[in-house]
Amino acid sequence: MQQEAILLGSEAIAHGVRLCRPEVISAYPITPQTHIIETLSEMVDSGELDSRFIRVESEMSAIAVMLGSVSAGSRSFTASSSQGLAMMHELLHWYAGARLPLVLVNSNRALGAPWNIWCDQSDSFSQRDTGWLQLYCETSQEALDTIIIAYRASELLMLPIMVMIDGFILSHTMERLLIPDQEMVDSYLPPYQAPYRLDPENPLTFGAAAQPDLFYELKKHLAGTMAEAGELLAACEEEFEQHFGRRYGAVMSGVEGDRQSPLAIVCCGALTGTVRVAVEELCQEGVAVDLVRLRRFRPFPGAELAAALKNKQEVIVLNRAVSYGAGGTLSQETRAALYHLPERPRVYDVVISLGGREVFPSTIKKIVRERAALSPVTGNWLD
Repeated sequence: MQQEAILLGSEAIAHGVRLCRPEVISAYPITPQTHIIETLSEMVDSGELDSRFIRVESEMSAIAVMLGSVSAGSRSFTASSSQGLAMMHELLHWYAGARLPLVLVNSNRALGAPWNIWCDQSDSFSQRDTGWLQLYCETSQEALDTIIIAYRASELLMLPIMVMIDGFILSHTMERLLIPDQEMVDSYLPPYQAPYRLDPENPLTFGAAAQPDLFYELKKHLAGTMAEAGELLAACEEEFEQHFGRRYGAVMSGVEGDRQSPLAIVCCGALTGTVRVAVEELCQEGVAVDLVRLRRFRPFPGAELAAALKNKQEVIVLNRAVSYGAGGTLSQETRAALYHLPERPRVYDVVISLGGREVFPSTIKKIVRERAALSPVTGNWLD
């Protein structure tokens, strides 16, 4: 059974976490992530969630506490945003290198300076080389579901997973959704049994140094697991569909678009909802456009994205993060995925929204209609 409810995106995530039965939770509140942790703390305080909630003084402390709990074999959870995620950077590398499973939710928010509390994806995209899987959600329902999928995949891969929601756009917006019963989730997500953990009765070394040859081999093994992670994650998503009736994938096409169109828009996160409206209106006006949403950013689904775009002549990539001096972050990844194609589409690199700058369907339609004026090489910043 699944219960219908109307919840804030942050509350939906908290319910997703509750259903996964984490034994330890720790986080330092930071806008716009705060509601997630507040809701979870209330669940723990009321007895609705049997978990140890650890209060800390900083984001670095929050991720460090999780390092101890996961090393001890406990299913754990934390959340962050923006400067908080940046403060965790040092230890993000450690989780992947130590092969420790953890689910972290990041409520996407711009990085300073200047200070800004609104959404873009610069905080999480800047962590793309830390060895974490990254999943980007369009809706609150998808965010709740992705938490459950992430725990399943993380514990099978023994790698950490970061789940992204757009700050304020999802975190502070109410949505009608379905909350699965605990029994449904338990049948999909069994209790975590750590293959290795801190145990006085069976001593193991955690946090040891490695000589160059061993270090290289361990990183090679990590890279190999990441290369195979997409296939395992897809299997977890397929199994989720069998249990709950909702299907997710690494690259997803919108029903509003025209699959046969030579023009496609590539986007990521909750911005997709705005693009859907624009694409539907354009198709009604006789301008055929396909819509391709990137749900998984790490490991990057290059083969899946290339398959979705192989017959396109033009691709507009909408970026909410920039690698300064190189252009939109998502555009760089898209170009790399298409490089091997014998006939590559023309890729337009468009920086659409940083720091929460508003995007309307009319903005998307204007980009499509005026794309001939856009540079296909350098980043295009909208006036």
